[in-house]
Amino acid sequence: MADVVLRERRGHIEVLTMNRPEARNAINGALAQAMGAAFDELADDPEVWVVVLTGSGDKAFSAGMDLKAFAAGEGDAVINAPGGFGGIARRVFPKPLIAAVNGSALAGGLEVMLSCDLVVAADHALFGIPEASRGLIAAAGGLVRLPKRIPYAAALEMALTAEPIDAGRAHALGLVNRVVPGARVMEEALALAERIAANAPLSVRHSKDVIRRSVDVSEEEAWRINDQAVGVVFSSSDAMEGPVAFAEKRPPNWQGR
Repeated sequence: MADVVLRERRGHIEVLTMNRPEARNAINGALAQAMGAAFDELADDPEVWVVVLTGSGDKAFSAGMDLKAFAAGEGDAVINAPGGFGGIARRVFPKPLIAAVNGSALAGGLEVMLSCDLVVAADHALFGIPEASRGLIAAAGGLVRLPKRIPYAAALEMALTAEPIDAGRAHALGLVNRVVPGARVMEEALALAERIAANAPLSVRHSKDVIRRSVDVSEEEAWRINDQAVGVVFSSSDAMEGPVAFAEKRPPNWQGR
C-alpha cells in the first residue's frame, strides 16, 4: 500500500504531499494521522525552516473529509488527529507553511488550505465550502478563517451559496498569493519557499507570529507582542551574523538561534 503522505527534504524545505489521488486526496483516518505526526515532527525539527503542502495529481488539492471513511467509523481519527482535522486545522504551526494548490480545494480541503500561510494555486483550481448544500457547515475552520482572509461579504457569499470560486477570483480577493499554470505550481511554490528560507529562520518565525497574533488585538497589545519578539530576535546570534555578513559582502550563515 502506498504511503498516504509523501515527504521530500530539499535543503531547509520539507515538501508534504497528500497521496490519495484515487480519492481526490480526501482525508481519511490514515491520512489525518500521518499528517498530524508529520507536522508534530516538523515543528520541532531545527533543520526545517519552511514547509510546502500539496496533493497528488492535478485534479484536487483535497476534496476534504472522506465520507466513505467517515461512514466506516473513521470520523474520530480524521477530526481528532494531532493538530485537528487533517492534522493541521487547529494547529498553531510555528514555521511558514505554503499550500501548493494543484486542483480543487473544497470543503475540508479548503479548510486545510486556510491553515497554511501562503497559497500558490493552479489556474484551474476551484475553492469553496459547499457544506450548506449538504445540510452541514464548514466545521474545521472555514467559517472562522475565511472572513479573516477575504472581505466579509465575499466570505459570507461563499458560505451561504455553497458555490465555489475560481483561481482568478480567489487571487483578486486575496485568498491566494499567486496563480500559475498547473504544471508550474510546485516550481512556483518551491521558489517562494526558497526565497523565505534564504532569510534568518528565527526572524521569519517571529515575524509570522507577530503578524498572526496582532491581527485581532488592540494596538497596545500588538506592541507588547511586537516588543517580546524584538527582545528575542535582536539578542540572537543571527542578529549579529546578518550585519557582519552584509559588511563582509558574503551570504549569511544562519543558525536559527
